[in-house]
Amino acid sequence: MADDNASEHIGDAPGTGAERAASALSPWRFVMVFGVVSLLADAVYEGARSITGPFLGSLGAGAVLVGVVTGAGEAAGLVLRLVSGPAAEWSGRYWGWTIAGYGLTVVAVPALALPVGLAGACALVVAERVGKATRSPAKDTLLSHAGSSMGRGTAFAVHEALDQTGAFAGPLLVAAAVAWHGYSLGFAILAVPGVAVLVVLVWLARRVPDARVYEDGAGRVPAEASTAGSAAVRGRAPLAGLGRVFWRYAVFSAVTMAGFATFGLIGFHLVEAHLMSPQAVPLVYAGAMATDAMAALATGRLFDRWGLRVLVALPVLAGAGTALAFAGSLFPALAGAALWGAAMGVQESTMRAAVADLVPATRRPTAYGAFAAVYGTAWLGGGAGLGALYGHAHAALVPVVLAVQAVALTALWWVNSAAGLDDRPTG
Repeated sequence: MADDNASEHIGDAPGTGAERAASALSPWRFVMVFGVVSLLADAVYEGARSITGPFLGSLGAGAVLVGVVTGAGEAAGLVLRLVSGPAAEWSGRYWGWTIAGYGLTVVAVPALALPVGLAGACALVVAERVGKATRSPAKDTLLSHAGSSMGRGTAFAVHEALDQTGAFAGPLLVAAAVAWHGYSLGFAILAVPGVAVLVVLVWLARRVPDARVYEDGAGRVPAEASTAGSAAVRGRAPLAGLGRVFWRYAVFSAVTMAGFATFGLIGFHLVEAHLMSPQAVPLVYAGAMATDAMAALATGRLFDRWGLRVLVALPVLAGAGTALAFAGSLFPALAGAALWGAAMGVQESTMRAAVADLVPATRRPTAYGAFAAVYGTAWLGGGAGLGALYGHAHAALVPVVLAVQAVALTALWWVNSAAGLDDRPTG
């Protein structure tokens, strides 16, 4: 696999594959340390995103500009993975792409504390999302290697649980800093976890320069075989060779995400329906992040035993969560928000873990990039459509979501039927 070149970028990996495997961190420790990286990074960018809208408004931006800038950032964070995934695969420098992506994020966010003006702030907001697009396919590929022995569902679930811990803590840290000394301190204080991200990440890359050592037999791949594999990748069309099962899975993912409301719309409903004050909505979001982490841990472990059948939970949680979240009374709406968080946990962990099982090992970076672009584009389009239904045909929103999720369940059966993916080991 092209990842042999990783040692050229961060450290050297002398000795045979078996020797490198023996000297590397255990898969569990690798995943836990990588989870700490994500915890710290999420504290940085989720902390910043919690105040991006009002911050841009304080610089003179109107609602339209805020929507355009944040929307452009989300689009860049998804669509650019179609470039970063094949690029990471072609170069084999997975650690390089991962470090570069995290580096861009942890520089762009604290830079918002500087007097860069409205245009500069807009550029930095988009740059943070570009950083996520840069690192994500390579990062997910590294995690998939570690998960080959401990269970990929478990690996991605543990990573997601730590990730969401940072997503919970970051906005609280920023809220306290902004209340004390304004937006500048709110962004500047995020430089502290940002520096920690890079320190821990570089240490991990030097300790495990070639994460393929976690794959069964991967450390024993001859160098000439890896070189040949790299050459084959370079001569191949970017999205070729991913296989029909992967594309069927991408269709399922797109369908279920098209019927998955954003929390922004749920929060808007909670205030619009006079169920709670705007100040209380972040607390609901924090609770959703807690259920996100718990659902990720539960379904990740089950995925390692039962495979894609576990993903039946995603359309069910998304449909039930939507039906409750848009109820006209408080407690059903809170229950719906909790189910929304659980669906997010499945989407962010188990759905990503499955990608590694559906494509050849040499195509994982490209597959992760394509997968994120497909489901992310579907989610953006679906979110806009559900928002339009909420504004103009409120009564149709829940029936439409339930119908879309019913189609998603059919699509999941279609995925399983393509290659007998139900026949997974149960140990």
